Order: sequence, then structure tokens, then C-alpha cells
Amino acid sequence: MTIHADHPFADPDGERDPVRRLRGRLGGAVSLWTAGDLADARGCAGLTVSSLLVLPGEPPRVLGLVDPDSDLADVLARTGRCVVQLLSWEHRDLAEQFAGLAPAPGGPFRQAAFAATAWGPLLTTASTWAGAALEEAVEVGWSLRVTAVLEEVHVGPDEAPLEHRRGRYARPS
Repeated sequence: MTIHADHPFADPDGERDPVRRLRGRLGGAVSLWTAGDLADARGCAGLTVSSLLVLPGEPPRVLGLVDPDSDLADVLARTGRCVVQLLSWEHRDLAEQFAGLAPAPGGPFRQAAFAATAWGPLLTTASTWAGAALEEAVEVGWSLRVTAVLEEVHVGPDEAPLEHRRGRYARPS
């Protein structure tokens, strides 16, 4: 096995998309969006999402950019509900598994403890999470812009947030 200093699938420096490079420099918290019924292994889906925005107001909303070809997009369209949970440093392997970048024997929902909620599966070790109802899903560029109304919000400790910057997880200081 060879260990690479750079990502083995990254485009060469001169061929990298400047828009993706700009987005990568913004950085941000890594969230896990889940939807569906835990009792039906094929009826639930999840995806790590770093491109999101929380909008205060009446009602408050969350916007996220989701892969339109993902299982999450399909399950969310069917159920109209999701859980948005912020991940911690301890969840970095799980983030990779839900992103499809690391093996997840039996599926990613078997890699950690999840509890059923009215909005979908909740990672039991997520201290900050929200239950949301789908308001709109619109294709924008190469993404699906999901707008969801925040129906319930739980804010817990923020001791070691999982952040993503320039294609890597940033270790909390």
C-alpha cells in the first residue's frame, strides 16, 4: 500500500476548478442529514453536508446543498422530513462513511447508534441537532438546494466540532 501526501484522486494543480477551490477555502461545520425509517434499512438514507446555512425567522429554516443523485435526496423527497445533526471530531470516520468515501460494512447506519425520531434517524451522540420539514428542493448548478423548516432544535456542547476546510477535516484546537 502506498501512502500519498496528496489526495490520490485530486485533479492536478493546473486543472483544479477555481469555484470548488473557493468553496473549499470557506470551510465549515460538517453536518449529517438523515431521513427515513430506521426499521427499514433500505428506507432510510443519510449524507454528510458541509454546504449549509441556517436562516433565522418565523419560521426558521435550514438550506443545504445535497447531491441530487443521492439516496438522501430520494428519501427526503418521499418522506418530507429530515434530521440535521452537527458532527464532532469523534465522528470523522462516520462522516467519511456517509459520504461514501470509506467502507461501511452493513451500511453507514450500522457504524454508530441511531434513534428513531419523527424526522428520521438521529445519531445518539450528536449533541446539536434539528428536526426539519422539507419546504422546497430545487436543482441549482450541480446540487439540489434543500430548504427545510426547523421544527425542533437542540443545541448542546460544542467542544470539538468537525470542520471541513480545503478537502480535509480541521482538528479542533
